[in-house]
Amino acid sequence: MGVLTFQAGRVVLWRAIYAKNHLLNIAKARQKSTATSTANGNATTDDGKTIPMPNTVSALPLWQRLGPLSTGFNAYAGAQSKKPYVTQFCTSLAIYFCGDLAAQSMENEEYNPWRTVRNIIIGGICSIPSYKWFIYLGVSFNYTSKALSLGIKVIVNQIVFTPIFNSYFFGMQSLLSGDGPASAWERIKQTVPISFINSWKLWPAVTAFSFTYIQPQYRALFAGKMYVSRRQRLYLQAAGTVAIGWQSYLSWLNRQAERSRATHVAVSV
Repeated sequence: MGVLTFQAGRVVLWRAIYAKNHLLNIAKARQKSTATSTANGNATTDDGKTIPMPNTVSALPLWQRLGPLSTGFNAYAGAQSKKPYVTQFCTSLAIYFCGDLAAQSMENEEYNPWRTVRNIIIGGICSIPSYKWFIYLGVSFNYTSKALSLGIKVIVNQIVFTPIFNSYFFGMQSLLSGDGPASAWERIKQTVPISFINSWKLWPAVTAFSFTYIQPQYRALFAGKMYVSRRQRLYLQAAGTVAIGWQSYLSWLNRQAERSRATHVAVSV
């Protein structure tokens, strides 16, 4: 009888100790969960799921709060992912169209639609080669030093692409206006040197920004000559502004050359 009583006492004592330890473990777990919730600003349910609290829910990124602009960025990214060449071609047409409109709006002359058509043709022809160039530049000249890689890309772009592109632009402007090869060469000699010099004031910084923040398929758009991260869609908005501004300048410079030639011909006659 005494043995049975002793065994029963041990069982009761063991259960009491177990229950106490179990309650202590639960209390510690809840205390730890509360501390984690306080640190993260979130609440945790009994099954371990985290519930964001109202004051800790991240605000939407700026690009998602631009209304119609956000919709446009999303549509452009989708089109670029599915049909990059078509998207690049259409983008170039839009940039050259807007660039010439801006240039003509700054001049005290009647609007010349044929001049706009010339710019659109020039932009359409060079759209895919420009796109290919920036893809090539992105995968080339990559060294251990990021600064060295970026510097070489900027220099190569300025020395190789800029004079070739500017010669093409002004030469085609002259040829599409009805001039012969000799007149086109004169136009190139008159406009390319000054446009090349002025390009150094803008495009090294733009190119460096492009290769730092813009994904390869969008660099041709940024230079004006593209799947994309959410943050980069804001950069593309600035890209379009720079591209249109530069094309406006080239269109304006070409018009100055046309005026100079017309004045020279008139004086000669």
